[in-house]
Amino acid sequence: MKKVALTLLASCFCTILSAQTEFGVKGGLNFTFFKVTEGDFGTNPDTEIGYYGGVTVDFPIDSGFHIQPELLYKGIGDFRFLNAPIYLKYDIYDSVHILVGPSLNYFFDFFSNKFKVRADLSLDYDFSSDLSMHMKYTIGLEELSPNVLFLGLGYRL
Repeated sequence: MKKVALTLLASCFCTILSAQTEFGVKGGLNFTFFKVTEGDFGTNPDTEIGYYGGVTVDFPIDSGFHIQPELLYKGIGDFRFLNAPIYLKYDIYDSVHILVGPSLNYFFDFFSNKFKVRADLSLDYDFSSDLSMHMKYTIGLEELSPNVLFLGLGYRL
């Protein structure tokens, strides 16, 4: 009986959570601006163009406010890393949103420092209930950390 009650409770909780939660995918291009002349950042140390793609989850928490974590795979030149921003999202209008928060990054091979924390600021525009466009600026907080501009599309599942 306890197993049946726990299973029923868990399924109800998952149903409620899935009804309020939006899942999605996103991807696009990133433009990396290196702010230092030291270090070997590849053939073009000033700017590099890369790509990214991953998944998002949107949790509404209050009227107009959301928590939106993401997990993205990014490539810039020879560098590959995982990016996990945790955004506080605010609905400016029904179709325009501002997102701000920390960005946790794990570099697969970036000198000897594999984990970096950065700051993100993003604007999202919804074309429809499923398709959106986003622009994000990431600020490097360390001396050898580049600033990055992201332009891409998102699709809600």
